[in-house]
Amino acid sequence: MAKKQWTISLTFVVISIFFVALNMRPAVTGIGPLFNILMTSLHVSNTSMSFLTAIPVFCMGLFAPLAVPLQRKMVTKSAITLLMAILVVANGLRFFQASYLLLIVTSFAAGLAIAMIGPILNAYIKKKFPERFTTVVGIYSFGIGVGATLSAALTVTFYQGFSNSWTIALGMWSILAIVALAIWLAAIPSEHNEQLHQVTASEDVRNPWTSRRAWVILLYFGLQTSLFFSIMSWLTPLLQDKGLSLEAASTMLTIMSIVQMIGNMAVPMFMEKWPSRMAWLLVLSFVGVIGFMLLWLTSGIYLWLAVLLIGIVLSGLFPIGLLLPLDEAKNDQEATSWSSMVLAGGFMVSAIIPILIGVCYDLTGNHTWTYLIFVLLMLGILVTTGLLRKKSL
Repeated sequence: MAKKQWTISLTFVVISIFFVALNMRPAVTGIGPLFNILMTSLHVSNTSMSFLTAIPVFCMGLFAPLAVPLQRKMVTKSAITLLMAILVVANGLRFFQASYLLLIVTSFAAGLAIAMIGPILNAYIKKKFPERFTTVVGIYSFGIGVGATLSAALTVTFYQGFSNSWTIALGMWSILAIVALAIWLAAIPSEHNEQLHQVTASEDVRNPWTSRRAWVILLYFGLQTSLFFSIMSWLTPLLQDKGLSLEAASTMLTIMSIVQMIGNMAVPMFMEKWPSRMAWLLVLSFVGVIGFMLLWLTSGIYLWLAVLLIGIVLSGLFPIGLLLPLDEAKNDQEATSWSSMVLAGGFMVSAIIPILIGVCYDLTGNHTWTYLIFVLLMLGILVTTGLLRKKSL
């Protein structure tokens, strides 16, 4: 798509995509800043708290394949409208009761909605912006990063501003979902005859579940997503374990999220000039190992360096994870099916890690295994990068 085709209406579409993306993380990442507060208030263990992150992430994987049949039954505008409405309700219910069960149920509902929004929006971006999809995916991932940053920065602020009420702090994110829903409805034109999955008879539609390369991309996506959700859930308690106050630890989480947010936008833009996905992955993987080792073995000012490096790494790994299946897709149907497979398997893999960290901490009483798991995840990404370099996959 030529630059002259960036009309007002298309710009409004991109803005609506950005606002939808803002809501893809707060229902999950809003838990992390209040981790210890929720655990004390609800009288549950570290493992039980880990389920509040793991369940929505697992659902984001489990229900991602449903994006394909939902897209066949509903046009993109209606499908995203329905899913955003679910997010409004899931976040809004948290206003009303301080209940672990309610948090579990709303986490499940949020995960279900987010699961299908991702593949549908990926395919929509591929179709609507065929020659600029790297840039628009960058804006989309930037929106996700902004949402994660806002949840890290404001959840504790809401908690303290509303008389230490964590129900209000978590429920406030329903307002952001309402705003996004309104903008989406206003920006996206009605397409009653939309045929997203229509392909010509000459096109060969490949099944990603039978492709070795698709499985490697899935594994990569699972590893990098495991890093994101685990560090968002556990960074605050890790830093508190090193002697930092809740406010200081939350500030560092916010700084990491801001770095990640900026990188989510910047990395895809840089990739238009330096497009080698593998070169980016190799550099980011080595930087990530250094960052997590610093987080593990140092204190004081070096923790700030560790958080900065980790934020940079996460900012690049995620948009690359979104782009890899789109790079492979030859048409709109493949864009949806490859994205839904990668997101499905990747999120289900990543749901395991926060629980594993919680179990290890409950068993050992320290975070040695937490740090080791982070380093092993980075090394795993290095291995999958090597596999992805083999074009014969």
